[in-house]
Amino acid sequence: MRVYLVIMDETEEAGMALRFAARRAARTGGQVHLLALVPRQPFVAFGGIQATIEEEARARAEALVTTAAGSMLSEGGTMPAIAVKTGHGEQVIREYLAEHPEVSALVLGAASGGGPGPLVSHFTNVSGQLPCPLYVIPGSLSEDALERLS
Repeated sequence: MRVYLVIMDETEEAGMALRFAARRAARTGGQVHLLALVPRQPFVAFGGIQATIEEEARARAEALVTTAAGSMLSEGGTMPAIAVKTGHGEQVIREYLAEHPEVSALVLGAASGGGPGPLVSHFTNVSGQLPCPLYVIPGSLSEDALERLS
């Protein structure tokens, strides 16, 4: 079974990557894994405040992937695997790929304007070292083009 790993955040390009992966998984009998990243908070002298900030960030990330999963289900897809991990984005993704050898492709969305984003920049530079193919979905694709390509 093909497994497509999508990194979810609140950007439009992440939504584009999710739509591509969901459609691709539906056509290939595959599955989608959603990974939300919670960045580590800078040290705050008062530990309770830092813990509260981190807890709120994690709650937002969990709500985000749960909403994305619900969207997939409402469109007739299957329930994706959901993970929320704390840490530096590139490192967390590499660890996830190492822990989940069943992942067939890492699917990232590139912004339609400006730079492609830090994850796309990083992973395109090291794509030859990844254990799976990297799909970069352009944010400027129309829904028709996205449907045709997926």
